[in-house]
Amino acid sequence: MFAAPITEPMQRSRGEASVTLVCGPVGMRLTGLRQQGSAKCILPHGPRGRDGLPEVVFLNTSGGLTGGDMLSYAVQLGPRARAVATTQTAERAYRSSGGAARVRVTMEVGEGGWLEWLPQETILFDDSRLDRRTVLDLAPGAGCLLLESVVLGRAAMGETVTKIALRDWREIRQSGRPVMVEPLVLGDRALQTGAAGLMGARAFASLAMLGQGVADLLDPLRAVLDEPGVTAAASAPDGRLMLRMMAADGWPLRRQIARCLAVLRRGAPLPRVWQM
Repeated sequence: MFAAPITEPMQRSRGEASVTLVCGPVGMRLTGLRQQGSAKCILPHGPRGRDGLPEVVFLNTSGGLTGGDMLSYAVQLGPRARAVATTQTAERAYRSSGGAARVRVTMEVGEGGWLEWLPQETILFDDSRLDRRTVLDLAPGAGCLLLESVVLGRAAMGETVTKIALRDWREIRQSGRPVMVEPLVLGDRALQTGAAGLMGARAFASLAMLGQGVADLLDPLRAVLDEPGVTAAASAPDGRLMLRMMAADGWPLRRQIARCLAVLRRGAPLPRVWQM
């Protein structure tokens, strides 16, 4: 006997989490926390965090993303508020049976505030489809540190990726004016080894830092770009610090990212959930 084909639509995950922090007379204060569906948000050290810097940890309890899933994270910081936001583990985009998974990350930083968005890597599995949009709005005098890293499959598990569809949009606005816009469309041709592709790399990352005096960190940053197996370059155009990295595997890339963050964060420890 043969089982009847499944005609009912598959269940899709929906998740939305947001957090609001303000700077009060006695330090940071949590004024808003909302979570729905598969998206959760926790502050392991409370709103005052470690050494006065709160850690906001987002997590997706669905275990990963596939076609039709929707995930939304949001952070809002009041004037002079400071925080670091990250993800509990690597996000995974699995094979899609139709359509793309959609992820939206929106962040707002009040005047004189500072936000570090340091998510752990996104792992793209074969035939995955992901549409992600990250937008950060900075008020006058606010600054940020923004990281994004992508790994194509798990090399240690012998996985190969031959077909993917990634649309990734990152945008930073200062006083309502775009100061960094990075659209990325990654398809099957990017997996080739030629100059038009990833040159055989299975992992890549981009890091941006905006704020007063960030150009002074360029030389110290370049001094630590020495991880074997990682190709990296940094520049500081127009008050921004930009870093690009590529590697044949996610682990050396992760080590290089950790050393770079130690320089840019002036020795501050990585978020507690990062496993190094």
